[in-house]
Amino acid sequence: MTKTKNEVIRVIPLGGVGEIGKSMYVIEIDDELFIVDSGLMFPEDEMLGIDIVIPDITYLEENKDRVKGIFLTHGHEDAIGSIAYVLQKIKAPVYGSKLTVALAKEHLKDLPVSQPVKFFEVTNKSRMNFNSTYVTFFHTTHSIPDSLGIVFHTSEGAIVHTGEFKFDQSAQGKFRPDIAKMAQLGEEGVFMLLSESTEAERPGHTTSEVVIEEKLAKYFHAAPARIIVAVYASNFIRIQQVFNHAHESGRKVAVVGKSLEKVIDIGLNLGYLTVDDETLIPVNTIQKHPDEELIILVTSNQGEPLEAIDKIVRKQHRDIRIKDTDTVLITFTPSPGMEVQMGTAMNNLAKAGANVLTADKKVHVSGHGSQEDLKMMLNLMKPKYFIPIQGEYRMLIAHSKLAQQVGMKKSQIFIADKGDIVEYKNGKMRMSGRVQAGNVLIDGIGVGDVGNIVLRDRKLLSQDGIFIVVVTLNRAQKRIASGPEILSRGFVYVRESEELILEATELARSVIEKYVNKDTFEWTNIKQEIRDTLNAYLFQKTKRRPMIIPIIMEY
Repeated sequence: MTKTKNEVIRVIPLGGVGEIGKSMYVIEIDDELFIVDSGLMFPEDEMLGIDIVIPDITYLEENKDRVKGIFLTHGHEDAIGSIAYVLQKIKAPVYGSKLTVALAKEHLKDLPVSQPVKFFEVTNKSRMNFNSTYVTFFHTTHSIPDSLGIVFHTSEGAIVHTGEFKFDQSAQGKFRPDIAKMAQLGEEGVFMLLSESTEAERPGHTTSEVVIEEKLAKYFHAAPARIIVAVYASNFIRIQQVFNHAHESGRKVAVVGKSLEKVIDIGLNLGYLTVDDETLIPVNTIQKHPDEELIILVTSNQGEPLEAIDKIVRKQHRDIRIKDTDTVLITFTPSPGMEVQMGTAMNNLAKAGANVLTADKKVHVSGHGSQEDLKMMLNLMKPKYFIPIQGEYRMLIAHSKLAQQVGMKKSQIFIADKGDIVEYKNGKMRMSGRVQAGNVLIDGIGVGDVGNIVLRDRKLLSQDGIFIVVVTLNRAQKRIASGPEILSRGFVYVRESEELILEATELARSVIEKYVNKDTFEWTNIKQEIRDTLNAYLFQKTKRRPMIIPIIMEY
């Protein structure tokens, strides 16, 4: 605990609650503001054309003078993926483990920040002092090494953010958790626990990585030909297992996907990954090796493996085509909203004749704690107050029920939505209002310029297509110089709908002629009446509502 009495403590999730990914939590202690994680989320199906989704940081911009630092729990995209976008708006030092900092710096190469950024590498022994608090760290087990829990020490006790974790009794080296330190925090007094909820609905303990190691060894030796392994780019533990068993089975590994190549380079340079030089081969040399000697590690350029698998099965991938002798290991679970795309990809892999192995064949296990792991964290920490985080709403509810099973009361548990303020003041904890929060959509180099209206238009175009009317007017002679010409995309096949197109053309012509005969007219009025007239006609004939765009030119 700090000696200075803290008057006001607030926790504000800006992302990571009610959703999977996009983690960002604001911890306010008196006048100082601390950010935990700065993640992204991959788009859901209805976000047509969107590349990634990041948190709305309007509240941080409004309070940027109070921001004392950004603390990163681990190096996955859901924790560091938006760091470059945030640092373009807010000047703040960044704290993280050695690997996490290296991966965060890589993001700044892709999207440079104009102002210099200070990065501080921390360990489980580090202590960072501020006016209102001091911050310490503890190691957790996750699918990436150097994962940390973050502790803000206040006069009321510790505020603990677990990061993403599981308990694996076989975890070694940089994956080993600081269970003793967690227990010590609990004995000293945890005021508030923010604990992840991703697998809060799954009973039991999360399966140990030792089980996956054994299964991978079996499949690698048994596969008759080429092995394709789809993996998240930052799943270090799975990548290392592939390297290990490639060496044992005498196979070569080719890496496909820019993000995967970058992560592996960083991991090898820093010593977090190890592989023999002769095991790694360039992807453009795979034709020189027999299929029975090949392993291909694949992910997309964004680090999301489903996109890469989808391209491969649709024969659109630049480097790989599926063969009926291939064994495909799906070592990931699809992001929420991507289950249908995953099912389609699996069916297409099966049609191509590949032998497909997924999580139910024990080639993948979650990096997140299941119910008994979450209960263990609660029992170690023994918090006074509890805020379940990092999960869809039903997962947060499930986690709150687990907290009640280990003895917590409902009054001690706060389930917050994005933007909710959980505030402790004058000895009482309560929900005290909201700040602006939500999604910022990234499309290409555009940040936030695609909103609900643009997405609605894209959805309309994808459903009923577009119907364009082009006409040129001679205003002086009050006549149509050329047109109307009808262009249709995604609505009807023009050559088979000649009667429909001709009638639509005549309707548009009658509307235009009605206006051009007047002394004065507004183009806006002509366009609107064309839309209204054609909309009614096309719906009557087809029961569809294409987007109608009149284009009127004048000379």
